Amino acid sequence: MIVAVVGATGLVGSKMLQVLEERAFPVTELLPVASERSWGKKVLFRGREWTVMSASDAIARKPALAIFSAGGAVSAQLAPRFAEIGCYVVDNSSYWRMDPSVPLVVPEINADVLKPTDYIIANPNCSTIQMVLPLAPLHKAYGIKRIVVSTYQSVTGAGQKGIEQLEAERAGGTGSKFPHQIDLNVLPHIDSFLPDGYTKEEMKMVNETRKILRDPSIAVSATTVRVPVKGGHSESVNLEFHRPFELTDAVKLMADMPGVVIQDDPANNLYPMPITAWEKDDVFVGRIRRDTSVENGLNLWCVSDNIRKGAATNAVQIAQVLLRNGWLGCPLSLKSH
Repeated sequence: MIVAVVGATGLVGSKMLQVLEERAFPVTELLPVASERSWGKKVLFRGREWTVMSASDAIARKPALAIFSAGGAVSAQLAPRFAEIGCYVVDNSSYWRMDPSVPLVVPEINADVLKPTDYIIANPNCSTIQMVLPLAPLHKAYGIKRIVVSTYQSVTGAGQKGIEQLEAERAGGTGSKFPHQIDLNVLPHIDSFLPDGYTKEEMKMVNETRKILRDPSIAVSATTVRVPVKGGHSESVNLEFHRPFELTDAVKLMADMPGVVIQDDPANNLYPMPITAWEKDDVFVGRIRRDTSVENGLNLWCVSDNIRKGAATNAVQIAQVLLRNGWLGCPLSLKSH
């Protein structure tokens, strides 16, 4: 199968190549796509070097699948061009996520929304993915009325330049990715501010959660924060349910959810941390306890590798669903019936 990775030289694009290889995705020809300054460079995949090319050259090769991690402007321009030739696009940018005609997918939760004619599929925000995964079974059982979430997001969420600024500051230098120093500091500011005082990152969590859980009535309030951690996002999540629950039942529901691992043994100092979640595909959940200040309330803490499950792994899992459904490589004429 011919597979294009758009943004192949970036932080997430490189991880996509790694995850495709780890999961033995049936790639017969890799088309690494990047901006003009990277054309002709080489990327390593399955022990072989592949030459970085332009999007036009990749489209001419008629790939069955294209996984994008190149920003919203690139996705807006190029995703329809790939889709027009019958190539499935799994897009990691925010551009298509809230388009009502584009599915927004976390495979463990809502792979059933996919149709064979969905040629553009959106990958959710990294912070949204790790939150909704443990919340999905709880919502089904008890009905989530309200979510209050505060995030603690690593510098890898800002790409390679975020890592470079943190490392430069720790070495006594400076960087320009963040508006303030990030080392030994915490910034309550991710993405740009909106007129109401929330950031775009916070509103992504609000709107994407409702779309993925298929319930526009869920009230969501988010505060997103950048912390001086190299990899792995953490979240403090407070839930209020419509229906009463038993704590042991709620824990079991999350434990039984594919992709969720419970780490909740405070007596032995066991709880999720980004340093232990790094390079793993699961969402780790702990500090699970009742919120005694409200009826039917629950607190939890969840951590995940934002570059893997929050981006690359989720995108490849979507591609695996397309593969299992037999849609990749199937002629356009057959999908329309």
